[in-house]
Amino acid sequence: MSKNTVLVLGANGRFGAATVRAFAAAGWRVLAHSRRAPAALPAGAVHLGTALDDTEALVTQAAGASAVVYAVNPVYTRWTQEILPLARHGMAVAERLGALFMLPGNVYAFGEGMPAMLREDTPEHPTTTKGRQRQALEAEVRVRAERGAMKAVVIRAGDFYGQGSGSWLDLAVTKSIAQGKLVYPGPLDLPHAWAYLPDLARAFVAVAAQASPPAFRTLHFAGHTLTGAELLSHVQAAADELGWRPERGWRQGGMPWGVIRAIGLLVPLMRELARMSYLWRVPHALDGGALERAVGPLPANPPREALRTALIDLGLDAASGAPAVNARRGAAH
Repeated sequence: MSKNTVLVLGANGRFGAATVRAFAAAGWRVLAHSRRAPAALPAGAVHLGTALDDTEALVTQAAGASAVVYAVNPVYTRWTQEILPLARHGMAVAERLGALFMLPGNVYAFGEGMPAMLREDTPEHPTTTKGRQRQALEAEVRVRAERGAMKAVVIRAGDFYGQGSGSWLDLAVTKSIAQGKLVYPGPLDLPHAWAYLPDLARAFVAVAAQASPPAFRTLHFAGHTLTGAELLSHVQAAADELGWRPERGWRQGGMPWGVIRAIGLLVPLMRELARMSYLWRVPHALDGGALERAVGPLPANPPREALRTALIDLGLDAASGAPAVNARRGAAH
């Protein structure tokens, strides 16, 4: 195999699929690992369906890989049971391959008291169980790397969007778009960190291509920092272009966090979401200076262009029937 081979663990998830495409576009040979074969793979990518805990088989199949992207994402309500055990399987494969272990990070470990600008040396003070779990995961990655078992990098980013469904963009913001309503989970005047997945995936490619990386480092991906008002403005403009302009103008709403907390007494997922709701009340952004100094300027989609493509990925384009739906909506008024 070429030294430019990457193993993507969790290739069927949105981030995994984005990295498969980005590495393939950059000319890498991509081993796309997932339980189910992806519906489609780009040229230069092949599927591996071996169980994640079958280290020997995966090491054999991925011989020559110089990077392992860990894109496995346990179900939100099963982090306690799965987040560390699954990641340890991925780290074991990277160690045996002598490959760079690449982990997408988030801002959970900084906690509710986090400052407005997050840098690599910002102290971590997690205030939730999920924050402590992410802190423990990254700490184990660092310990393994510093003792020489593997090299590793954590690339931390804000809320993912793009590459299909499963993000706040479709689960909240545009959930009621057919009724001419957009929903934002927090105050409209506070900045929030977002990461458009194709852009983040290209950052992973750039870091993986570096020769002689350090044993361990954390890098921040700046992405898009937008207030709620800015995000909704971009979404409205993009949706208008795609044929979703409501005849009586857009309406805006917020998340009923009190109701969600009440439902969380019975529904575990709602409880977990409510515990992390501080992320919408605490302004934060990521300083991407260290990443840019490491790999140089990275191409990035402007927010409005990225959000327009993300809406198309969700099927919210004219070709998917938006004008017809718009007409029905007008008739209903």
